Order: sequence, then structure tokens, then C-alpha cells
Amino acid sequence: MSSTAPSPQPSPPASSVTSPSASAAPARPSSDWASWGQWLALITMTLDHVARYVATGSWGLGWVDSTVGRIAFPLFAGMVAWHGLFNTRNPVRYARRVMVIGVVAQLPYQLMPREALVQFNICFTLGLGLLAGAWLTRLPRRWQQDSAVAGRLALEAVLVAVAWYLIGPWVEYSHLGLLLVPFFMLAIGPLFRAGPALASRLGAVAACLPLLAVAGMMNSSDTAKSFTVVTTLCVLLLAAGACALIPKSPWLMPRRVWLAWYPGHFAVIALFLLAVGQADIGL
Repeated sequence: MSSTAPSPQPSPPASSVTSPSASAAPARPSSDWASWGQWLALITMTLDHVARYVATGSWGLGWVDSTVGRIAFPLFAGMVAWHGLFNTRNPVRYARRVMVIGVVAQLPYQLMPREALVQFNICFTLGLGLLAGAWLTRLPRRWQQDSAVAGRLALEAVLVAVAWYLIGPWVEYSHLGLLLVPFFMLAIGPLFRAGPALASRLGAVAACLPLLAVAGMMNSSDTAKSFTVVTTLCVLLLAAGACALIPKSPWLMPRRVWLAWYPGHFAVIALFLLAVGQADIGL
């Protein structure tokens, strides 16, 4: 199974922004829920990694990996997709910041026991997924602006598909993991923009199906699949309007903690494994 990484906090996550008309729909949804999501994602991720790499079998923590440990990755992916859609003007720069954290975390992460000799941590899965999602969400606008670019868009699609196929085995959660952020972006946008018309609502529901299919195929046990799918559904419900009901957390996470936790907690675990002689030093 895979470990999970935090995404950089955009500057700053914003609440709903309304048009001058009081009756107009918000230009973007409230992101206040993410102030709770950050704490939940870091706590569940840390519990998963402690149970996986630190706790011995006698601790009886094997259940963590297939339960609360499966919350972190879809939650991080949902937050990255959400911020990529609504809270940053430059998703490419945002993805680059995510992968910078991955570079910092790669050495201690590589010391974790695993079967693969070399594997890139979850920040690369999230960052590359965000790049793909940004490309996908721009396709309709590019087509409308100039339908003559069909050949170029087809070539780009082939290159993206080839890159997905080649990169998948080298990152955490492999090919399915790379699909989670872009499919989140394709689902969240239509859910937020869906109007009262039946066709609009059905289109928004249809946009969620690929994401739910990917979430259902991740992990091995039925219990782990259930936690992943339920977490994904919760993010979709937030996009459908539930985000407006959630106030900002009174315990806001300091930005430095948010950015440093992923590489930092791996460094602590790596030092422990080195001390007890269990670190994988076959780099």
C-alpha cells in the first residue's frame, strides 16, 4: 500500500466569493472545510505510517492500514483538486510546489521498507495528477476558442496517455493513483456548477462515476476500498453544496507545519528505523 503526502496550502484558501448581485450564485465554493481536512489528513496519514513502519505485529495495529489509513490519500487528492480548481491562478506552479515537497521527502521516504527498489513518494502522484487535471479541465475552453486545434489536442492526449502508462509503476498508487486528482477535478467542477435542470444534475452525477470507479479499484481488501470510496463521496458531497455548512476550524494549521510535516515525519521514522536496524539502505 502507499503512503500519503500533504499538498502545499494555497494562498489563501478562500471562502465563497459572491457577485455584486445578492441573488447570484457564488463564483467559487467555500474552502473552510479544508481547515479541518488538513488535520484529518495529517493525523490519518501519520497513524498509517506509524502502524506500517514502526509498530511491530505484537502492537496489534494492523487494522489501521485498512481503515483510517485509507482516508488520507483520497482526502489529500480531493484537497489538491479543490485548490487546483478554485484557489490558485496557476495550477502548474501549485503542482510544482507539491513536487518540491516530494523531492525533500524522497530520501527519508526511500529508507522505508518496501518491495520496489526505487519508488517516488505520493507528492509526485499528486503533483503529476494535478498537471493532468489542469490539462483536462482546459480542453473544452481550448476547443471552443479554436476548433482547428483538434489535431494538436489529439496529439497531446496521446502524449499524456503514454506518460501516464510509463510513469505509473514508478509512483505510489501507480496508475490508479495518478488518475485520482484529475478525476476529482472533472467531478468537482460540474457538481459545484450544476443548476436546477435535470440534465445538468444528471451530467454532474455522470462526471462522478469515473472517480468512484477508480476509488473502488484502489486497495486490496473490501474494508480498505470502503474507506477510500466513502472519503471520496464526502468530498463530492462538499462540492455539491455541503461545504457551505462547514465553518472554518478554530485551530488553523500553521503553514510551516503543513508544508514540513510530510518530509519531517518520514525523517523521524527513518531515524528510528536506522536506530533499530530496520531501514532499507539499499538505495
